[in-house]
Amino acid sequence: MAAPEIDNSKYFVREIEKNDGCVLRMKQCYIGDVGCVVWDAAIVLAKYLETKTFYDPSTGVNMWCGRTVVELGAGTGVVGLMAATLGAHVIVTDLEDLQSLLNVNIQENQTLIQSGSISAKVLKWGDDVSELSPPPHYIIMADCIYYEQSIGPLVETLKQLSGPETSIICCYEQRTEGVNPEVENKFFELLQRNFICETIPSDKQDPEFSSPDIHILHIRRKD
Repeated sequence: MAAPEIDNSKYFVREIEKNDGCVLRMKQCYIGDVGCVVWDAAIVLAKYLETKTFYDPSTGVNMWCGRTVVELGAGTGVVGLMAATLGAHVIVTDLEDLQSLLNVNIQENQTLIQSGSISAKVLKWGDDVSELSPPPHYIIMADCIYYEQSIGPLVETLKQLSGPETSIICCYEQRTEGVNPEVENKFFELLQRNFICETIPSDKQDPEFSSPDIHILHIRRKD
């Protein structure tokens, strides 16, 4: 079956170069909600997945090869696509109205995916996650902490989706204006009832793609 024609007049492209020189070409929408563009935190997280903690071809280390990954609030899908190009089996999730953009970007970057795989699914936080079981090895999420009304459902989804061995990697840009600090505080208050958080220092992040305002956390369920 032929892939659907893409109307390029709807999109503009952001390129993210991988460490091996290949380039992810991410289409973004001229018109749409927050999920339609590549946010800085998504690039910081995508590049973090390539750091030597996870992936070092010179020593044969590849923590992504064959691992299952679910991305929450995937938006354009850049973080999930990075994981898939590194060998992970990825499901990128977001609301119904972002599925076409996710599928366009999967199609656009399919040739960079060799041993991994990627597909898109609809997931509204707080809804049933049984279609995504068993618990993945990794849950990844970038810039998902911004709407107060979505904080409770997001934490509920993390509780339902994760297992005792699941590693959650969360990247977010700390924003000081308006209700943002309050929303972040509420998220961490709810999260820490069931999860343990560890902040990743900047020297463990990609040296070029990091920022003092963008934080990466490793999160695990409490025993």
